[in-house]
Amino acid sequence: MKRRPLIAGNWKMHKTVNEALAYIEAFKPLVADVSDRDIMLAPSFIALDACEKSLEGSNVALGAQNCHWEDEGAFTGEVSPRMLADVGVTYVILGHSERRHLFGETDEMVRRKIEAVLRHQMIPILCIGETLEEREAGKTLAVLERQLKEGLKGFSAGELKDLVVAYEPVWAIGTGKTASPEQAQEAHAFVRKLLSEMFDEAFAEKTRILYGGSVKPENIVGLMARPDIDGALVGGASLNPDTFARIVRFGRME
Repeated sequence: MKRRPLIAGNWKMHKTVNEALAYIEAFKPLVADVSDRDIMLAPSFIALDACEKSLEGSNVALGAQNCHWEDEGAFTGEVSPRMLADVGVTYVILGHSERRHLFGETDEMVRRKIEAVLRHQMIPILCIGETLEEREAGKTLAVLERQLKEGLKGFSAGELKDLVVAYEPVWAIGTGKTASPEQAQEAHAFVRKLLSEMFDEAFAEKTRILYGGSVKPENIVGLMARPDIDGALVGGASLNPDTFARIVRFGRME
């Protein structure tokens, strides 16, 4: 089954509102003719509203980098899924390794966030991945299994029909190291097999699994050639509109 690729840019804590808008104006014409894959940009919370207006009518969807699991309440500094839906967000990145390791997010917190995102008809991008220590200890698959099973506990295949999973080996994020296409494919194939066991084969076959971790124009072609890699969650290389457009085009600028 051929799944529609998704190339997603996660800007993390970069770009003011004006910088974000200047990027979008430069980026849109570079990808305007791309119609056979989905494109997403996830700016900072404060730029979401302005970016949504700038992206209107384009082929680029709006994503958020995180959210709280409650719709409102006494949670100083947090942003609710209801607020994200209100400004036109389509995708929400959840359980990113930086959230897990820097801010102590647990699998249960990620699960609650997925529930909240689904409640507001947005698409969750569930991030999973092992640290270097876990990989060297031979625990990669056990870590992926735990994060996937705990994060998706209690959901039906129907509820998760648009789910996106992103495999991000923590040791490859922002380090310049990339999992080889073979390493990435092995992890992706394992995740797909696990999804078929947790739900069913049809669900696993249609679920998009992205690779994240030092994705660049130079390595996107090799990654996308693998049967279970359905796109990329791009960090640093998404900050430059020309570079990200090359990744969206799988390394080519026709």
